[in-house]
Amino acid sequence: MRTNDELAHVEEHPTEPVRPRMTRTRLGIFVATLTVYVAIVVGVLTTSWPVRFDWQVMLFRPYKQWPEIHTFLDYFVVLGQRGPTAVAVAAWLGWCTYRQKTLRPLLVLGTSLLLLNATVGAAKIGMGRLGPHYATSIGSNEMFAGGDIFPSGHTANAVVTWGVLAYLATTPRSRRVASVSAALLALGVGMTTVYLGTHWISDVTLGWSAGLLVLLSLPWFEAPMAVAEAWLLGIWHRLRERTALVPAPVAPIALGGPRTPVDDELPAREPVGAGSRAGARVPDGRPHLSPRPHTTRSERTPVTPTGSRRPPHSDRAPRTSPVLPATGRGRTVGG
Repeated sequence: MRTNDELAHVEEHPTEPVRPRMTRTRLGIFVATLTVYVAIVVGVLTTSWPVRFDWQVMLFRPYKQWPEIHTFLDYFVVLGQRGPTAVAVAAWLGWCTYRQKTLRPLLVLGTSLLLLNATVGAAKIGMGRLGPHYATSIGSNEMFAGGDIFPSGHTANAVVTWGVLAYLATTPRSRRVASVSAALLALGVGMTTVYLGTHWISDVTLGWSAGLLVLLSLPWFEAPMAVAEAWLLGIWHRLRERTALVPAPVAPIALGGPRTPVDDELPAREPVGAGSRAGARVPDGRPHLSPRPHTTRSERTPVTPTGSRRPPHSDRAPRTSPVLPATGRGRTVGG
């Protein structure tokens, strides 16, 4: 049984998540998927059977065959759009990052989207295929005509974005559920684009292959992601240490010496403003004197008192030159 100190240490330093490795099985699937990818591209470039099948489906016009589901599929296809899906998955992985105390979920998502944009975007621009709605001649492959639909970005994005959740699953059961859900979503999004007439069948199959290649290549990027995570956490810890080293503001010291237990029972003093009078009383009964320059006793100007030192009395007349009866000599009061 663990002690409290051990439990605190475990909570402060969570267990390092298991990072998938490029196994022989995964590598075999990657090579097979890459072979399918190349075969589809070659088939479209040579205007072989993939192009003929594309035109057959396009001329069938599925959106006219089943118009009652058109509205629903217009909303469903958003599940493959890059912006909304990336925001939704990033919000969930941000919560996982907070719970697991690791940046790996967000780094995996960022790496996968970067690979997706680089590979699929380059293929789209490089092959420049036009979509079914912009086709110029029946039976042509519509390649290198300034388009950007080959492979299907919606399909590849659905494979990668939802597949990342399966890739990051921590238990076998959750991994199976997430994998099946991601596959069904990617299948549905791809076929929806064909139904709406925005993509050829070959666009969709190439999008599935492109997205799967990105997911299968993620284990090769686990080591760079670990380095990036350590670097980012180091920056974060240094910022926290700098913030902790900033000195706290020091409270002003009250005049009159250290407080005693009796002073603690008295009400707190109110601050004396610049316009207060010298010698004003503060709540604890002691006078507050305004500051003035201190002089030594030898530098002070002597003051000679004038007048009588006796207090005034109503029955006594003031005398200025009294005469002593014994000596007859006058003496000034106060001499």
